[in-house]
Amino acid sequence: MTTHNAEQIKAAVREHYTGLVKSDEVCCSSSNCCDTEINIETSLKGEFANQNQYTDVQLSSIPADAVENSFGCGNPLMYADICEGDVVLDLGSGSGIDVLLAAQLVGESGRAIGIDMTPEMIKKARKNAEAADAKNVEFRLGEIESMPIESEGVDWIISNCVINLAPDKDSVFREAHRVLKPGGKLLVSDIVANHLPKRVRSMISNWANCISGALPEAQYLDAIRRAGLEEIQVFSKSAYAKIGKAEVASIKVGALKPNRNYTPQ
Repeated sequence: MTTHNAEQIKAAVREHYTGLVKSDEVCCSSSNCCDTEINIETSLKGEFANQNQYTDVQLSSIPADAVENSFGCGNPLMYADICEGDVVLDLGSGSGIDVLLAAQLVGESGRAIGIDMTPEMIKKARKNAEAADAKNVEFRLGEIESMPIESEGVDWIISNCVINLAPDKDSVFREAHRVLKPGGKLLVSDIVANHLPKRVRSMISNWANCISGALPEAQYLDAIRRAGLEEIQVFSKSAYAKIGKAEVASIKVGALKPNRNYTPQ
């Protein structure tokens, strides 16, 4: 699918998002963020969070910096019935928008944890948590293919347009299975791409734009299934980008870790 190895891809993604945080740029808000040679017209990524299915009440309840530096493709909490006392893990937590919102749902007896591989994002998220006076949140530097989380330690995994950036999606979902409690749930907003041209997939510059690493929908759902998660459901799907005849969409997917032993494939 790509001529670039995993470390090259991670370095490119890390550099891209470090640059966005340092410059306060809005990703893909202008043509200089996307490769116009292949006619990518991104419709969601990097626009302000209130266009990504967050309510005004949610956005007004957290620091503006967490909102303005949100580079997601849709609110992953929309279909989550998170309860007080739950432990929520956000994969690729960025500036902290979804961790801070989850923290409000779990209350003082719960915990919201964010993982991100970019040190600058961790630094920004911690500042936003301090500004929000959120005592029940934690941000950890790490990769989602090898999560710095104890086994069977979380009730919910959420993620907002990040898993597509990982070179090894199977490892991400196996790790999700490992850290979820039996009966725990996964609910992610992410990008899938059907019929994407090979030369687009081979362009490392478009990994950070959530294009090159996006799997076809069927492969994405199969990766979740192979990890041992069940009751997989696509809650919603909307157009994300136009690249010739390719179908690039933002989807919200949920799954459940069953209450029985299973060895991920």
